[in-house]
Amino acid sequence: MDEQDPKEDLIEPVFRNGTITTVGILLAFSLGFITHWAANPIPWQTYHLLAVVPILVGIALQMRALAMLLDTKSLQRPVHARANRVFIAGLIFTASGVGLAILLDFFDIATKSALPGAA
Repeated sequence: MDEQDPKEDLIEPVFRNGTITTVGILLAFSLGFITHWAANPIPWQTYHLLAVVPILVGIALQMRALAMLLDTKSLQRPVHARANRVFIAGLIFTASGVGLAILLDFFDIATKSALPGAA
């Protein structure tokens, strides 16, 4: 017989719980970053959208991954794997946005300090 045992296609609940914890912690850091940045007293400029949009898309993907993992169907290996891919995509978007935010701030500071007469 070439039938596969359905239990073989399930992941361990402890492993899923660890994944949920990891996703939750990194999602909290992402939300904390965007909250801190939004509360920054420096006025926002239109070019900040270059960084904000990928961060918000990344946060949305991380939230989607967490929702997928909280469903009991995520004990099925394909569902768990899909949730992990969604989460990793969210991390990539968020990290790209944070990197862009750092670069934008760096170039903004560099431009202002390079102005003639600024001392």
